[in-house]
Amino acid sequence: MVSTSPACARVLVAQLVAQGVREAVLCPGSRSAPLALALFEADAVGALRLHVRTDERSAGFLALGLAKASRTPAVVVTTSGTAVGNLLPAVMEAAHAGVGLVVVSADRPAALVGFGANQTTDQVGLFDGFVRYTARVTSAAHPDTWAAQAAKAAVLAASGPVHLNVELDVPLVPGADEDAPALADLIAAARPLRRHRPVCGECPAVELPAGPRTVVVAGDAPAEVGAAALALATAAGVPLIAEPSSNARAGGALRCGRLVLAGPLGDEVERVIVFGHPTLSRPVTKLLSREDVDLIVVADDDADWPDPGHRARLVAPRVALPAGAPAWLGRWRAADAEASARVDAVVADAGLTGWSVAAAVWAAAADQSLVLGASQLIRDADLAPVSGRPPGVYANRGLAGIDGTVSTALGVALAVPGRPTTLLCGDLTFLHDSNGLALGPGEPRPDLRIVVADDAGGAIFATLEYGQDRFAPTFERVFATDPAVDLAALAASYGVDVDVVETDAALAAALARPPVGMEVVIARLDRSRRRALSEAVTGGPPASGGPRG
Repeated sequence: MVSTSPACARVLVAQLVAQGVREAVLCPGSRSAPLALALFEADAVGALRLHVRTDERSAGFLALGLAKASRTPAVVVTTSGTAVGNLLPAVMEAAHAGVGLVVVSADRPAALVGFGANQTTDQVGLFDGFVRYTARVTSAAHPDTWAAQAAKAAVLAASGPVHLNVELDVPLVPGADEDAPALADLIAAARPLRRHRPVCGECPAVELPAGPRTVVVAGDAPAEVGAAALALATAAGVPLIAEPSSNARAGGALRCGRLVLAGPLGDEVERVIVFGHPTLSRPVTKLLSREDVDLIVVADDDADWPDPGHRARLVAPRVALPAGAPAWLGRWRAADAEASARVDAVVADAGLTGWSVAAAVWAAAADQSLVLGASQLIRDADLAPVSGRPPGVYANRGLAGIDGTVSTALGVALAVPGRPTTLLCGDLTFLHDSNGLALGPGEPRPDLRIVVADDAGGAIFATLEYGQDRFAPTFERVFATDPAVDLAALAASYGVDVDVVETDAALAAALARPPVGMEVVIARLDRSRRRALSEAVTGGPPASGGPRG
């Protein structure tokens, strides 16, 4: 008699590979043993690449980074119980960012749920509201059912996370005398499921009328969406406000668009065309929510398009825009030049700051993949000089949390072989996922440089309402939350090279070296001046986004 749990696991893995999955992240466990054995065999025959991690939360974000950069769904596999629950942050981010994550959780048979069996809970609805598809896969079913469930999950994962909860009964390993087919043969025999989805270029563009004073806003988006935003704004000759992870921050994009938007020119905007998911600034959110502005959103049918004020009039996959009045763009560029000069003047006399770190990293990573952590540093990068060509920029802006950032960067770096990657993040973001650096012997290792702006706590809070002097007695403990951790010693404990810099010159020297292997550069900043400098940069009390964003 053939053991059904190992057979089920092998069919699932074979079908996922047949559907194009090439990256899998595995966490150790007992109930997931059949899946672990199948993934090991798939890696051994070159059908996919296996990454093993002991921390499920980091593993989820590693898979998310792999999927984000490769634009192909990645698999993360855990055992049962709390192991599955640790994937929720990554699933939530994938859901809101539209990233293909295939969660495969091992489980006990359903008959054991609710009866106190070890490591057994109801896992089937654990990710309800965040996954495109959930299937209860039982090892007692027919192999065709296993294959169909895996194929459907992989197809639907093209636009977001899915969940296969696999009930594996004992025995979990095949008997010594069982003659199972080779996994390569199962892959060859698998029948891939194909689904045709029209691409944006196949859809006719909606022609927008000339006349209204228009700006284009580009938020977090893949490279092709950012390129479309840049092309539209350039062809029409209208201002482009492009966030760092929009992949549109190049060419004629405004450097200080959000600062200009907060001034008098912002009040004159009559129409805004939005690409991607803008999240960084209150001026942009306010613009998208104004009753007197015509809001056009460029998004496909599966996107959760941005409409924070419920004002969108049109959602379309493509739009065409007539040329705008040259004077309109000229006024924005003049205001942008004035704001840029103010930023440069403040930063030039301030020593090593978040702005100078972000600008140096942005310039140095022009031919690399760049990952930006949430909170203050991505906003500092939003005021960096616009380069002629943006790097491939990634950020977890679906929910804008600091969770899993190091692991996401590792995934991005591993997904694009031969292209170094730089991660820019704050000290709390680094600390929150430092365990992502725990790679066992033999695990694939990328060329990844992590630049940590260490200002002993949450700098973004100093720029918000809570940074006012009247909150000084409580600020350090409940907002800044200095972790009091020696980040250099922590990073070194994971076996990576560490460099600590305290000047712009030292940072420039560290960034001049091409990233080889994994390294951490810690830039030590003085947070005590952050609020005053922010007000000098913006020309008034700073207007940022949410506290963790």
